[in-house]
Amino acid sequence: MTDEIEAVKESAKAVQEVAKTSGKMIEATKDFCGFISRYISGPLEQGMGIVEDKLKHIRWERKIRLMQRANDFRMSIGIDAPIKPIPLKLAIPLLEAASLEDDDYLQDLWAKLLVNSTIENGPVDLKRSYIDILESLSHLEAKILSVIYAIPDVEIGNKLLITTNLPASIEMKYEDNREVPIPPNAEVTFALANLARLGCISLPTTWGGGQIFGHIYPSVLGRSLVEACTLKPSPV
Repeated sequence: MTDEIEAVKESAKAVQEVAKTSGKMIEATKDFCGFISRYISGPLEQGMGIVEDKLKHIRWERKIRLMQRANDFRMSIGIDAPIKPIPLKLAIPLLEAASLEDDDYLQDLWAKLLVNSTIENGPVDLKRSYIDILESLSHLEAKILSVIYAIPDVEIGNKLLITTNLPASIEMKYEDNREVPIPPNAEVTFALANLARLGCISLPTTWGGGQIFGHIYPSVLGRSLVEACTLKPSPV
C-alpha cells in the first residue's frame, strides 16, 4: 500500500510540473503578444492574432511553394505524378521540415528529395538520416556540399580535397603537392565543422588530435545525400 501511495504522489508531482511548464509557456506567449500590442496600439487579442495570422500565412506560402517546386521538378524529369508512396514515419518529418524551410535553395533540395523518393525503381531509397541532416544544414553548408560532390572522380575516403577557395571551388590534393593549404575563412571553417559533425565530410587531424580545415575527406554519407537531392531522368 505504501508503494502505491508513493507512486500516486510521484504522479501528482509530475502533473504539477507539466502544469507549471504549460503555464509558463502560456504566460510567455501572452507577454510576447502584449509586447506586440503596445507597438501596434491595439489590444492583446489583436497582437496575438497578428502573430498567429502571420505565421499561418508564411507556413501556407511555404507549403504552396514546396508543392509547386515538387511538381515542376517531377515534370522536368518526365514524371506526371508520384509513383511510389513514402512511409508515414518518413513522409511526416520530411513534409514538416520542408514546409517550415524559409530558404528557397534549401527548400528546393527538400522538393528534389521528395520527388526522387517517390520514383519507382528510382535513384533514392529515402532514409531518416537524409531528413535529419538536411534539416540541420544552412544555405552555405548545402552550397559547400554541392561543390565538393560535383567533382566526378572523387575517391570516397582516400582523397584529400583543398578547401581554401570554398565555397567558390574545391581542388584535389595530389601526392606531389607538398604545400600546406591556407584554411578557408571563419564562416566556411564553421560550416565545415558542422558538416563533419553530421558525417558529410571528414576532417584530417594533427598528431595531437586537432582538426585541420585546409583539407577534407569526402564521405559516403555526404555523397549519398547530395545524390538523393539531385534530380535524375526517370528510369521508366
